[in-house]
Amino acid sequence: MCTVGSVSNQERHEPDIEQDAVDLGLALVGEASALHSGDMEAVVASEDNLREVVDELVDEPLTERQEEVVETLAASGASLTAGLAGAVSIEQQRPVGDVLRGASRSIVMQHRKDGEPAAGERDRDADQRRGDATE
Repeated sequence: MCTVGSVSNQERHEPDIEQDAVDLGLALVGEASALHSGDMEAVVASEDNLREVVDELVDEPLTERQEEVVETLAASGASLTAGLAGAVSIEQQRPVGDVLRGASRSIVMQHRKDGEPAAGERDRDADQRRGDATE
């Protein structure tokens, strides 16, 4: 099975908190999608994927109690995501799958934008540099 996470914290020396957030967010959206599909195999696979993503985010093994708490939080997060996606799909009269795909794209696009100024900011910064150079 393929996980959403790219490289585990154990494999990279410095944690990338933004990438970790993206991996976790996509895993939650994946589980929400599986919940909406009604396909139990997809639900089990998405739960396994979410567990693998969390395992990659921790530096040491979790205690049994910590695992239970993380699983409860993950299930709650996925259920909340699924419920909100369902509500948005009704409000916007769009298929829930479209809403969840949009959420995934938003997570990925936000990560790509982090650290890079938006197009308008780049233009403004370039204009300011040109103005500074002529003064």
